[in-house]
Amino acid sequence: MDGNHSPPSNDHNDHSPPAQPERGGSFNYDIESTDGVWRRAGADALLRYDDDGPREPLLRKRTTNTTSQIAIVGANVCPVESLDYEIVENDLFKQDWRSRKKQQIFQYIVMKWTLVLLIGLFTAIVGFFNNLAVENIAGFKLLLTSDLMLKQRYLTAFLAYGGCNLVLAAAAAAICAYIAPAAAGSGIPEVKAYLNGVDAYSILAPSTLFVKIFGSILGVSAGFVLGKEGPMVHTGACIANLLGQGGSRKYHLTWNWLRYFKNDRDRRDLITCGSAAGVAAAFRAPVGGVLFALEEAASWWRSALLWRTFFTTAVVAVVLRGLIEFCRSGKCGLFGQGGLIMFDLSSTVPSYGTQDVVAIVVLGVIGGVFGGLFNFLLDRILRAYSFINERGAPYKILLTITISIITSACSFGLPWLAPCTPCPVDAVEECPTIARSGNYKNFQCPPGYYNGLASLFFNTNDDAIRNLFSYGTENEFRMSTLFIFFIAIYCLGLVTYGIAVPSGLFIPVILAGASYGRIVGTLLGPLSDLDPGLFALLGAASFLGGTMRMTVSVCVILLELTNDLPMLPLVMLVLLISKTIADSFNKGVYDQIVVMKGLPFLEAHAEPYMRNLVASDVVSGPLISFSGVERVGNIVQALRITGHNGFPVVDEPPLSEAPELVGLVLRSHLLVLLSGKTFMKEKVKTSGSFVLRRFGAFDFAKAGSGKGLKIEDLDFTDEELDMYVDLHPITNTSPYTVVETMSLAKAAVLFRALGLRHMLVVPKTPGRPPIVGILTRHDFMPEHILGLFPNLRKSH
Repeated sequence: MDGNHSPPSNDHNDHSPPAQPERGGSFNYDIESTDGVWRRAGADALLRYDDDGPREPLLRKRTTNTTSQIAIVGANVCPVESLDYEIVENDLFKQDWRSRKKQQIFQYIVMKWTLVLLIGLFTAIVGFFNNLAVENIAGFKLLLTSDLMLKQRYLTAFLAYGGCNLVLAAAAAAICAYIAPAAAGSGIPEVKAYLNGVDAYSILAPSTLFVKIFGSILGVSAGFVLGKEGPMVHTGACIANLLGQGGSRKYHLTWNWLRYFKNDRDRRDLITCGSAAGVAAAFRAPVGGVLFALEEAASWWRSALLWRTFFTTAVVAVVLRGLIEFCRSGKCGLFGQGGLIMFDLSSTVPSYGTQDVVAIVVLGVIGGVFGGLFNFLLDRILRAYSFINERGAPYKILLTITISIITSACSFGLPWLAPCTPCPVDAVEECPTIARSGNYKNFQCPPGYYNGLASLFFNTNDDAIRNLFSYGTENEFRMSTLFIFFIAIYCLGLVTYGIAVPSGLFIPVILAGASYGRIVGTLLGPLSDLDPGLFALLGAASFLGGTMRMTVSVCVILLELTNDLPMLPLVMLVLLISKTIADSFNKGVYDQIVVMKGLPFLEAHAEPYMRNLVASDVVSGPLISFSGVERVGNIVQALRITGHNGFPVVDEPPLSEAPELVGLVLRSHLLVLLSGKTFMKEKVKTSGSFVLRRFGAFDFAKAGSGKGLKIEDLDFTDEELDMYVDLHPITNTSPYTVVETMSLAKAAVLFRALGLRHMLVVPKTPGRPPIVGILTRHDFMPEHILGLFPNLRKSH
């Protein structure tokens, strides 16, 4: 193409760029390549055209992004693709909408509300099942250990306690490493990336859902310093993805009504509802779940989605309340009112003065510093773990077992450092508590005494948080106990997150924050009227703000957990201070993990250096375009040697008076069209009626968990390869386009806000070929841009 020059490349290619093709000679690089791996930069292939079609593919060297999207658990590099959120307005789509009756529109609306109802119902049941299993498995383990301790068989008690933890940890790591490595970690970064438009294979697969549920139960029951709350977000998203698949043609499990959801747009809405339902099920915080999806998870929002997420979380809250009422009758084993952490602090004194506000500022600063340090250390530890995990499943299991032994040794050994404390005379609970959860654990102490550190270590994480948040227990925990517990939880939380077990960060962060909150509250006791339990709540809020950098959603979640609305101003203040302090050090923990996993996430704002570039500066190539009526052999060859998922369609004389951009055709649509073999012997433009009769709009719908048609699945005779096919009926005639002189910053904001996969760049001046190139997610990545323009690194 005249006037189009190749930008400098960072693919370390020693050869000069190949010649421009006669048709479509600008540059396109989609996020997928021939082997399905996201590449940093470089061209996929260049097709030279002549009268006989494409010949001589010239492959250029590329640099592989070796960071897996599940790098934390050391899985192999997996395909990372973009999602097609854009509506493809082709002739088939228009015909479908024109022919759609009121009954079909009613079916679609009813099915969408039915699906979000089912998402809320199933997520609540899974959340309840998780807590029921954890409370009973961990409760059995703790009862066994307590009975042996009462008989003063301390070594046997440790072996029983550590052995149970070891078996549970090994089982969790084994199913994670061998069945679904993508289930490791919290899953929130993966869900966040998916809703941003990144589709990494297996992150929402049924196998991932299975391992997420049972791996989380085993991991939490094994005594690890991790939570099941983060994995519940991933679980809710997996449930939504499974329900939104539109059934399975392969297993004959599809239903006519479900065909409406065979597209990425509707699945995105359902998965957003699923992530909100996960938070609601984990914390019994329905409004907090909606705000979490809005603030942290979703990159795209609208008012209708707000109503659906709100309805979903309301269903979760109602179902959970009914199930908990059922368990209060004693039919759920050791569950009772355990799990589903809920701390009623509404009886506290809400009055606070100036000196309390000063204490809040101190807590906010501490939370910001500790949060920034936590994220820094976690980043280094996860990168170190990746070297171990990449060596295979046995090493993942070995690492998990090692951390389990360390955790068991700390949990059982550290309480021996704490002195026995006399039971308070006015204790509301039984003291000491024997063979059950409670504030006053007996451990090795004589009758009438309790071990404060054992009360925190020898409980489930939910009960430990309850003990720290408890009201009216000013003298329950010694300062030395709180210091030891804070250091242990802070360190164990860091080393535990990267193992091959589904694990959340909410609980470790809340435990550590509540510990130093109580320390500050105890130190400032003479100066403040606030209860140490409230200081624990504010400390947890400050650490959450410092690590996760969420404000509104965390604030509402904590208020729903504690039922303490008068504390709202103080929680808001401490969150704002801790987030502001921590932001000066690094990014939030989930943002860091998204980068570490190599997920091409598009931020809401453009980088400053993008203002110095225009759209045509970064389009990479080469671009392969098709004529409106194209030779079958050309299409087949292009599909075989490239991984592109979008191809411009350009009409040239005699199909049009002058070169004209018809639109964009998707790879998946081309494959469906080729499979129908509606070919012509002559290169003539048709009305497309035979294509419209042969296919319906739902024939081009996205496949479910399967990958759909592949070019390798299609066979053509030599005669068919020499025939022609009309692409006009399946071409999106209204793709989003930008002029080549638009600033890259403006294009990036537009690309993300509209949830695009392809953005066409058109020339500024007339008389040139109708398209300059295509911008994809890859072209906005800092690695690509700074590779093309190294001088911008100074301003980066």
